[in-house]
Formats: sequence, structure tokens, C-alpha cells
Amino acid sequence: MKEDFYDILGVGKSASESEIKKAYRKKAIKYHPDKNPGDSKAEENFKKAAEAYEVLGNKDKRAKYDQFGHSAFDGSGGFGGAGMNMDDIFSQFGDIFGSAFGGGFGGFGGGSRRPKGSNLRIRVKLDLAEIVNGVEKKIKVKRKVKAEGVTYKTCSTCNGSGQVTRITNTILGRMQSSSTCPSCGGSGEMVSNRPSNSDANGLVVKEETVLVKIPAGVEDGMQLKVSGKGNDSAGNGIPGDLIVLINENEHPFLKREGNNLHFDLYISISEAVLGVSKEIETVNGNVRIKLEAGIQSGKILRLRGKGLSSINSYGNGDLLVHVNVWTPKTLNKEQRTFFEQMKENDNFIPSPEKGEKSFFEKVKDMFS
Repeated sequence: MKEDFYDILGVGKSASESEIKKAYRKKAIKYHPDKNPGDSKAEENFKKAAEAYEVLGNKDKRAKYDQFGHSAFDGSGGFGGAGMNMDDIFSQFGDIFGSAFGGGFGGFGGGSRRPKGSNLRIRVKLDLAEIVNGVEKKIKVKRKVKAEGVTYKTCSTCNGSGQVTRITNTILGRMQSSSTCPSCGGSGEMVSNRPSNSDANGLVVKEETVLVKIPAGVEDGMQLKVSGKGNDSAGNGIPGDLIVLINENEHPFLKREGNNLHFDLYISISEAVLGVSKEIETVNGNVRIKLEAGIQSGKILRLRGKGLSSINSYGNGDLLVHVNVWTPKTLNKEQRTFFEQMKENDNFIPSPEKGEKSFFEKVKDMFS
């Protein structure tokens, strides 16, 4: 089982943004490769801390993690810090360190940050059956990649460092500042040979089929990330990510509420009086339920475990069957005579028992 992100950083779930940032900086400095050369365990802890901060340091991702746990990012690559290239981590979190490692945080022993290509975003529509069971989708994506035959040379402006340094004279003395190189965009390289079909950075648009693993229990509006499947970056930069936005198609007769499903079952007056066995169609096959004689309209039957699986693997929701007694709108003479005779019959006079719950109590039970 994956370690809890809060435990990795050594903070509580109520920790503030500044406390999380401070905890990450402390952990990352402790396990930084420059301080632990050749130590694979330290490198693994360094990556874990980066993965935890990538989620907890982002307000939206932290909210999803608090609600769904690690599964909120499963199947999408999530951040995947434990399996990422170290340079990818450096490129995203260098600003956390300032001058902790010789003024740079660009890799093993300092250097420039590697620029990252732009992200791509797509929408994926899912049926309820796909959400219930989880699904793998093959998606065609048009992304920018390095053209065949493109070559790069060391940037003459920054000499490959990716940064330019400026010294300014002020009343307080000489001040030195560094910024991203305007010529190479921070990659430290420039195009030396550009194929005619490529853009100024030596990139061409190529269609690629990407496999996206979508876990069971995702919700409409949730975003998944496939690392490294966005646009390439020029030079020695790293690719951006593919952001997958989930859209849920409405089911014809099942309504979703969190991990629970709702189904409206209509029965006749005769079936309500005499009792009946009914077969209900669900997304994972049919189930048969028995309605006792004298069942009341508005009764809610809970079929435990027949809803959606939790995205954080905490079990399944329920299927809530709402019983509705259908009243006929037209009657023939014989039927009308029968019901007129029954109007004053004791069995047909409403007499709710003390144990019968009101509509509001049923709603309260349904959402509890």
C-alpha cells in the first residue's frame, strides 16, 4: 500500500500551505542527491517527498486527495514522482530551494533547469458502466514532437546554462540576479539544423495513440494526468503532460449520487396490495427483489454494495430503489364501482403505523 502523503512530509492533515512547503523543503534538502551521492534509498525518499508535495502543495489536488486518497490519481500517471526522471522533479520544484545548493536546483550537482513542454487537454466521455468497472481508453492525440533530423547546439547567449546573470549597481552596492535565458528559453540549447517541415523549435505535429487507464469510481469533472504525453520541449527539455477531463454521460434510468445509484420502480396498485417479485436492470446485470404485500409508495429499498466502487478502494456504494405506486388515471365502470365500495372500507382508509417514517425522514436516511 502506498504511503500517506502527509506521513511522508511529516505533517498533519490540518497543516497550512506554508507548513507543507517548509516540510517539503526540509525533506528534500535532507535527501537531495548532492548530499547523498550514490544512495538509492535517499533518492527514493527524495522522489516520494516531491510526489507528496506536488499533490499537497496544490489546493485542488489536495482536496481530491483528502476525499479520494491515492486512487484520485491512479490510472492517470498522477504525479508519479517515485517513477519520474530526477530532472522532471527539479524542473517543477526548483523555486522551493532558492540558493540551498549553490544557487541552482537543476540536477545532480546544480546546473540549469530543464524547460518543460506545454500540456495538452482532452475530454473523455464515459458511460456509467465504464465508470462502475473502470476502463482503458485508446485516445488519438496530436502532439508536438522533435522532427526527424533536427539537431541542437549550445546556446551562445548563456553558454548552455539556461540562465543569464545580470549585475546592477545600486545604492546598496552591486546586485546580482539570474533569469531564464531569452534565447533558448532555459534549455541551454538552440536549433542548429531545422528540417523544413518543422517549426522554429524543430518540432512537428504528430498523431499518437495514448492508452489512458481510468479507475473505477471517477466523477464528472475529475481530471487525470498522463505524464510525458503533452508537447515536447525544444533541446534537452522534458515533455509536457496530457490532462484528461472526465465527462459522464447520463444514464437512461439510473441516477448517480456519489457512490450510490438511484432507481425509480413503478408498480401497480394491485402489486402493492398483493406483493410482487420484480427484476431490476443494473449496470452489472439484473437483480430480483421481493416487495411485501401492502408496500407503501415512497418506500426506499437499499441494495447494499450494488452501487459504484469507491475510487479510493473503500468499498462499494448502494443501489437505492424508490418504490412508486402507479395510480390509474382512467377506470371502467366495474373498476370504478369496486373502488367506490372500498372508499369506506377500513382496509382502504389511510392509517400509518407509528413505525412508518415521514418523507423527510426517508430523505434523511437516504443521504446518511
